[in-house]
Amino acid sequence: MLEHNDEGALGLVLNRPLEVLVSDALPDPLSDLCGSEDVVFQGGPVQPEAVILLAEFRDPKEAASLIVGDVGVVDPDGDPAALRAAVHMARAFGGYAGWGAGQLESEIAEGAWIDVAPRAEDIFHHEPGALWRIALDRKGGRFRLFARMPADPSLN
Repeated sequence: MLEHNDEGALGLVLNRPLEVLVSDALPDPLSDLCGSEDVVFQGGPVQPEAVILLAEFRDPKEAASLIVGDVGVVDPDGDPAALRAAVHMARAFGGYAGWGAGQLESEIAEGAWIDVAPRAEDIFHHEPGALWRIALDRKGGRFRLFARMPADPSLN
């Protein structure tokens, strides 16, 4: 979740890599903050052409806003030299997930979402496809059971 207030919420899907290289989606010097072979992740269905860059900052003061720990949003208009010095690693997301006022709260009340406290390492996890299971396992209790279910329950 990048932002959540009375007007609504804005978040990113963290576990869906696309087959688009960051270097093809972002101009230099922003693309240089990511690895040369890094891909863009599908951040959500809203404005898929808009790219949001999250980074682990050596200097958190350079973040447009902090999300968790030293991870925050990169200011696309920031000074390139300052960003290169401040950013340890970055990941690009195309699009985002958005909710209107009260919409996310209603969906949570209906049980459509499971709230799990974020960790900075979730954003840059080396196995994004495993992130859902990792988060549910971390939540514990009955959610740990969901985390360990096979993709095809008939194989259980």
